Amino acid sequence: MSNRVHGHDVMRMMLDNGQSYTKDTLSTAIIDRFGEETRFYTCSAENMTADELVEFLAKREKFIETDTGFNTAPDKICDH
Repeated sequence: MSNRVHGHDVMRMMLDNGQSYTKDTLSTAIIDRFGEETRFYTCSAENMTADELVEFLAKREKFIETDTGFNTAPDKICDH
């Protein structure tokens, strides 16, 4: 059975790291931190891979563009 991690935990990881990401570097960072077999869920989606979660969060406008990619902000995390 794979681990399950909420998307909020990924967004908190992004904030804690304080760096900018691309979709590829974020997917790699997620896998490095949580493991390749981990599946992610949110308030409205289940059983996503790291790549699928990155796409999901991007579509939900959870990222803030920077000069070198994107990051997120505390107010982008709904925390419910």
